[in-house]
Amino acid sequence: MADSFKVDYFNMPVHMVPTELVEREFWMLVSSIEEDVTVEYGADIHSKEFGSGFPVTSSKGNLSPEEEEYATSGWNLNVMPVLNQSVLCHINADISGMKVPWLYVGMVFSAFCWHIEDHWSYSINYLHWGEPKTWYGVPSLAAEHLEEVMKRLTPELFDSQPDFLHQLVTLMNPNTLMSHGVPVVRTNQYAGEFVITFPRSYHSGFNQGYNFAEAVNFCTADWLPAGRQCIEHYCRLRRYCVFSHEELICKMAAFPETLDLNLAVAVHKEMFIMVQEERRLKALLEKGITEAEREAFELLPDDERQCINCKTTCFLSALACYDCPDGLVCLSHINDLCKCSSSRQYLRYRYTLDELPAMLHKLKVWVESFDTWANKVRVALEVEYGRKRSLEELRALESEARERRFPKSELLQQLKNCLNEAEAVSVLGLISGQEARIKTPQLTPTELRVLLEQIGSLPCAMHQIEDVKDVLEQVEAYQAEAQEALASLFPSLRLLQSLLERGQQLGVEVPEAHQLQQQVEQAQWLDEVKQALAPSAQRGTLVIMQGLLVTGAKVASSPSVDKARAELQELLTIAERWEEKAHFCLQARQKHPPATLEAIIHEAEIIPVHFPNIQALKEVLTKAQAWIADVDEIQNGDHYPCLDDLEGLVAVGRDLPVGLEELRYLELQVLTVHSWRKKVTKTFLKENSFYTLLEVLCPCADASSTSTRCSRWMEKKKIVLYKSDTELLGLSAQHLRDSGSVIVAFKEGEQKEREGILQLRRTNSTKCNPQTSSTTDCSATSICVCGQVTARVGALQCDLCQDWLHGQCVSVPHLLSSQRPSDTSSSVLAWWEWGTKCLCPLCMHSWRPRLETILALLVALQRLPVRLPEGEALQCLTERAIGWQGHARQALASEDMTALLGRLAEVRQQLQAEPRLEEYLASPLASASNAFRESSGKGICKVSHTAQILLLSLYLLALPYCRLQSYS
Repeated sequence: MADSFKVDYFNMPVHMVPTELVEREFWMLVSSIEEDVTVEYGADIHSKEFGSGFPVTSSKGNLSPEEEEYATSGWNLNVMPVLNQSVLCHINADISGMKVPWLYVGMVFSAFCWHIEDHWSYSINYLHWGEPKTWYGVPSLAAEHLEEVMKRLTPELFDSQPDFLHQLVTLMNPNTLMSHGVPVVRTNQYAGEFVITFPRSYHSGFNQGYNFAEAVNFCTADWLPAGRQCIEHYCRLRRYCVFSHEELICKMAAFPETLDLNLAVAVHKEMFIMVQEERRLKALLEKGITEAEREAFELLPDDERQCINCKTTCFLSALACYDCPDGLVCLSHINDLCKCSSSRQYLRYRYTLDELPAMLHKLKVWVESFDTWANKVRVALEVEYGRKRSLEELRALESEARERRFPKSELLQQLKNCLNEAEAVSVLGLISGQEARIKTPQLTPTELRVLLEQIGSLPCAMHQIEDVKDVLEQVEAYQAEAQEALASLFPSLRLLQSLLERGQQLGVEVPEAHQLQQQVEQAQWLDEVKQALAPSAQRGTLVIMQGLLVTGAKVASSPSVDKARAELQELLTIAERWEEKAHFCLQARQKHPPATLEAIIHEAEIIPVHFPNIQALKEVLTKAQAWIADVDEIQNGDHYPCLDDLEGLVAVGRDLPVGLEELRYLELQVLTVHSWRKKVTKTFLKENSFYTLLEVLCPCADASSTSTRCSRWMEKKKIVLYKSDTELLGLSAQHLRDSGSVIVAFKEGEQKEREGILQLRRTNSTKCNPQTSSTTDCSATSICVCGQVTARVGALQCDLCQDWLHGQCVSVPHLLSSQRPSDTSSSVLAWWEWGTKCLCPLCMHSWRPRLETILALLVALQRLPVRLPEGEALQCLTERAIGWQGHARQALASEDMTALLGRLAEVRQQLQAEPRLEEYLASPLASASNAFRESSGKGICKVSHTAQILLLSLYLLALPYCRLQSYS
């Protein structure tokens, strides 16, 4: 609202309106009768009710440290009236506006009229924020002149109200006052500024705009005479007092030890005048007044002890009447009390005439005791008569001031300063011994000389001055030695350290000691660098080098240090570059050959620094060289290396961050071997077979037990179980690498397999034939591989183990031969001419490739410079097949076999001539076999006992599953 009014009135922003323009407009409005402007002014607002603009310790909120400082500051208007130097602190009541600040919220043109403060006290005004406040002031010497001018210019106002100026309703242009000879001063108070008015200084003013200010009164010792004159002035004007001036003086005189010295002197003067005046007035009263009684006026309300004539507040004495109890008068107006007889009037007094001089004397003693003490201090400090007091005497004077609670004064402060200077020697520790000197702050030689002069100029005698002189002589001698050592071209490090230690023990900050410290640090650092880079010393790490550089940066500069720092920095840069290069090689992103790594390591070893990455690179190179040696040993050995050894070398070589040419060759060999093994696996193993290639190629040593074979086959069918190579042949890993041991083990496995098959055939031959109805001649029952008893219908017999199985549990063999030459005839083959025999799953582990296929695989194996267990097993299997083939050819060339083959040809012709040929084609293998057995029982095909044994032996030799031409 206030800002809007100013903007509308001046038609411009508030901060752009000049103060001169506002001032000119204000006095124009005051002097004009026609102009009428209304503004608002929040004046005389009680701060205890609405809050102060200053921090107050009694506030409920927690104050910050900065606010705490302001809350106790003497410039806080809540604190200033109650300071020890302020008279108002001895008034118990909180006088609003005087002891308790008032708040003022103003706007433009809001004004305060010409006035002086109550009791002519000081006033202080602080503008917290907002726009300026314009002040006009008149000195106290011109106060009566101002009053005369105003009375002369406005006599009608003063005739009706003699204290018209105290009503705060009079505004008069300062130019008018100055035109009548009244001196007027002017100022603009801005935010953050104080304005102080002196006793009986008339002042007025107005606000330039919206602002907030706070003001309070205070009274110092020099105000007391003005306060007494104000009471006399109030009596003439019959104006009420705010407080009793006599009561204030007596209260301060009753407790002189609580007063400031200046205040005590002023109170003594005022008290003396007041006692004299009281004696004079009571002397006039004794002529007719005979009754008197003591009265504690300070306990009465002010309106019950005010003179009915002059309105002053009585305290020392008053005249009252028994018949007129409603009023009293001061002793200056005893004739104005009432018209009653003087015998009915009586004196009411606070102190007797004997008590007042006693109070005055007590105050005088206090002041004189201080004067006596002050004279002693003054004599001691000025060293009169050339005699210096002892330090104990000065301390006694300071202690007396503290015990008697003398007020703070310039003389007391000088005494304290003198004592502080005298005790500085003890504080600095220059006299009390070496330990104290080391622990306390050190002085420079110049400060020591100044201190010596100060000790000599002190007004007290200091016996320590000789000790200070001794210290100064030691310092000067030390400086001479240090300067000589520093001037030497090649000073000894031991000498420098010795001088440095001596300097530290002096307890004085010698400039040469700092230079010695620098040279010692330089020498020590250069020695550390020299030791770190010495060829015979253990190589330092990069961290040590960096630490030396960091330490060297703190060492004072010199040609030697700068050179060493530059060399060390260059060395560190080179070392970091090599370390980074080694780190790059170790990352194996791009593998380098061993020769490159050797060159890097060789060049890095020239640098006298320990490289962690170079050391790691050395270890990698050592491993690579060991790996190459292992490859050479394997490649140049008497035998081909095993596949496991090559795979292990390839795995190790791949992990090394080194480019190895041999690794590519080994990887190619391993890849070729795996390709060959994949072909062999595809040749022998059926799809999704749960047998390993080595199991298929090796003999079955446990073929004699039917239950063991069945249970193992069922387990393999459920979960794939792979045996290790050593388990299959019963060899250790070391023996498995020896081809001779593998061959011997294979032969032993063949023998065990052969014996096991014979035993198995004998066992199975005793089992019942499921196709016959009689089971009385059987010793056991056939169990199929599925674990069930073999049924009569659809049962098949394995041609190898002679065991019976369900037809649905095995694959039925093809009846037609794929090797028969193509012709136009549709004759049917006999059962012995079938290309495939009936084998159970326990006997048929894999495919049965032709010998020619196996020989082709063996030829490819011979080109591989690697040994592997499958290759050894395939070679043994091939030799076994070729051996069997030779035995078969010899057997076929014998006379018995020739006769037998001729007889079979006749039987074949008879079978082809049979009318029920289609039945034989449609019947299962078992029916054909039974037909053959029946016909042979009739004499169709009689085979001698020797031929039967030969056929069985040849059949057993066919177990390794090679499909041979002679087998048919």
